[in-house]
Amino acid sequence: MKRNIVIAAVTAAALIGGGTATALATTGDDQGSARQAANTRLSDDDGRDDQDGADAQDDRDDANGRDDDAARAASAHVTASEAIASALKHTPGTAVSAELDDEDDSAKVIWKVDVLSGDNGWHSVRIDPSNGKVLGSHADDDEDDTAQVRAALKGSSVTAEEAAKAAAGKGTVTSVDLDEDGKNKSWEAETHKSGGAEQDWKIDLGTGKVTADHSDDQDDDSDDQD
Repeated sequence: MKRNIVIAAVTAAALIGGGTATALATTGDDQGSARQAANTRLSDDDGRDDQDGADAQDDRDDANGRDDDAARAASAHVTASEAIASALKHTPGTAVSAELDDEDDSAKVIWKVDVLSGDNGWHSVRIDPSNGKVLGSHADDDEDDTAQVRAALKGSSVTAEEAAKAAAGKGTVTSVDLDEDGKNKSWEAETHKSGGAEQDWKIDLGTGKVTADHSDDQDDDSDDQD
């Protein structure tokens, strides 16, 4: 009789213990799943935060780039056409491009004018944007572009200097460059207005007519679709 009671008590204890163990095991599984779900959410949030941070940094970089361009434009007292004229006086030839830019990634801003001389030599002339004086020049090795540039300019009646003057009616010209690629060859110019607004223009090689250049907008749209 007593032995039966003891066996019953042990069995009950085993059942109770097993039930408790099962309950604990189940609880442990639920807690693990909860922790895993929480970690997954945190990981996703971190990924979104990283992406948002990257997008914000890109926006800041773009804004800083626009601010830098606007600051360069505002600091120049010598126009693009004047810089080209000064460069050609120093180095006779055909001006192919002029750009207001930092000198060797330094804080100093200069005009850089590329000139193709009569003997097909390329020269880069640096112009002080405050007074138009030549700061120096050096020969460039761009022989591969010579024939293409000559062909594009053949029959042209609008020089880089004249293109810069034409584009100046749209704002402060910070660059002018020959677009010798494609079917419709032209001068390309970039202008800035007060407040930092930037716009690209095409100047006809024959007539000097200035039209808005929407090629960059189309490239941006293609990139967005990709």
